[in-house]
Amino acid sequence: MKKIILQELSSPGCHDCKVFEEFWHSVESQFPNVQYQNISVISPEGMEMVSKYMILASPGIVINGELFSTGGVNQKKLIDKIKELS
Repeated sequence: MKKIILQELSSPGCHDCKVFEEFWHSVESQFPNVQYQNISVISPEGMEMVSKYMILASPGIVINGELFSTGGVNQKKLIDKIKELS
């Protein structure tokens, strides 16, 4: 099983970010190979990533260094992508 890095770029007070985080924590036990990181868009690392990936809406989801989605997240597509990469 390949190691996967799942990064969530979140904004303080962002509703969609909270929804994604709760969703991920509800399924993460099924994916022990996924390393989840929550990065604030107002941190230096977050600001750099927002610029690099042109993220215009939160949350920005980056999987293994590739932008997966911005704004609301399609949960089924996310799970399918993780399974495909695993």
